[in-house]
Amino acid sequence: MRRRLRALAVALFTLPLALFVAPSAHAADPTTMTSGFYVDPDSSPKRWVAANRGDGRAAAINASIANTPMARWFGSWSGAIGTATGAYAGAADRVDKLPVLVAYNIYNRDYCGGHSAGGAASPSAYADWISQFAGGIAGRPAVVILEPDSLGDYGCMTQAQIDEREGMLTGALAGFSRQAPNTWVYMDAGNPRWADAATMARRLHEAGLRQAHGFSLNISNYIATAENTAYGNAVNRELSSRYGYTKPFVVDTSRNGNGSNNQWCNPSGRRIGTPTQLGGGAEMLVWIKTPGESDGNCGVGGGSSAGQFLPEVAYKMIYGY
Repeated sequence: MRRRLRALAVALFTLPLALFVAPSAHAADPTTMTSGFYVDPDSSPKRWVAANRGDGRAAAINASIANTPMARWFGSWSGAIGTATGAYAGAADRVDKLPVLVAYNIYNRDYCGGHSAGGAASPSAYADWISQFAGGIAGRPAVVILEPDSLGDYGCMTQAQIDEREGMLTGALAGFSRQAPNTWVYMDAGNPRWADAATMARRLHEAGLRQAHGFSLNISNYIATAENTAYGNAVNRELSSRYGYTKPFVVDTSRNGNGSNNQWCNPSGRRIGTPTQLGGGAEMLVWIKTPGESDGNCGVGGGSSAGQFLPEVAYKMIYGY
């Protein structure tokens, strides 16, 4: 693994109202250990382009989506999870790039929404799974987004279930701290229209945010970057005033180029957003959801299943119609 430090022109976002930024559980900065973000060679748009080179949409999808760095999601479909994350982080490391991985397998996943229900069979099974996830990455540089939506909707959960979920997340953060010292972990904080900033700050803190590097916003959603940035700042003000620390945050910009029309499930007229990069009003702007992958059997993705790549949706998202 290359360990040379690189000079990056990055202005990390700092809130004027913050008392101080709580230190990450990890001392290393993976962005200085790599030469940019990793492009997944086996993403769904990459596979589709390779299999459909004669399709009139292929050139645009290849140029605008398939070759943009984006996250890979890991869950029960990933097989032996330590092997899977190790192979992915290792492939990125061999070309000196920074991979973004999403851990998406928490027990009672999407418990209230149900569209992506599933996850580990029990809290103990999840603890074992996440330990293997972190162990697979080991000392390689990486960014991990921890359990999208897990703190966004508590509406149908009992207090015992909430406590159980927050305990699983706290345990996951401790595992990454022990096993993956060069990984930045971001806890997911939903989006600006899900919970108010004070509520989200409390949930993040109670789930162990102090151990994480930061938090993530707008995953698989369409809300404009400016609105997410304002919300992230508001969450940090609440963290500062209530708990005495702030944290960096990242925004999923994969599908927010036209902002939101208040529909979350395969809405029409959306557009890809700013490609993955450092800065942009947050610590990073990251493509976490793959443009063109369905949200479920709804909207312009009628008849599809969640995660299915829809080339026509991807093509229209390039141009915003």
